[in-house]
Amino acid sequence: MSLTALLLAGPALFVIATAILLDSGRPILFRQERVGSGFRRFHILKFRSMRSGHGASITVAGDPRVTRVGRFLRRTKLDELPQLYNVLRGDMSMVGPRPELPECVERFHHRYRRVLTVRPGITDLASIHFRREEEILSRSVSPLREYSENILPAKLDLAEQYVSRHSLLADFSILLRTAGAIIRGSRCPISAHSSSD
Repeated sequence: MSLTALLLAGPALFVIATAILLDSGRPILFRQERVGSGFRRFHILKFRSMRSGHGASITVAGDPRVTRVGRFLRRTKLDELPQLYNVLRGDMSMVGPRPELPECVERFHHRYRRVLTVRPGITDLASIHFRREEEILSRSVSPLREYSENILPAKLDLAEQYVSRHSLLADFSILLRTAGAIIRGSRCPISAHSSSD
């Protein structure tokens, strides 16, 4: 499925890469270490949607680091397309708990022991439920604390629910619900993303 999707998305990948290059230069891709199945670390790939350089690890609505093209990519989730290569490599699945940063996994290591019995995915229940995550974080006095103390534990609840009940039919349902959320979200100026990318 990932190979077919990559081939079909080839023209879109080229257009997006060109748009990023013209808008904000290189690099085109963003790479970040995440934790996968069995606590194996890998580098997740995304189209770069923010200006290069260091900054807060949490992104909130209206973050000035997000580029013009990046706003569109994040709203439509097209920045996630390079993760099809992660799926092809075996790092990820189409559906599964979203991979987190090593420091987040370490903090909730006891819960991730169960969650990471499956491969992380491009989309999951949390991607749907927290579609407006950046908006939630923008209303917080401390976005990082809000994420680590409230949002991430809620995401882990959904991840554990997925691990307990996942099936081919459930995965197909999540893919359809994700597509619906993206279509609805494309009409809204605010998108959801938890980490700086």
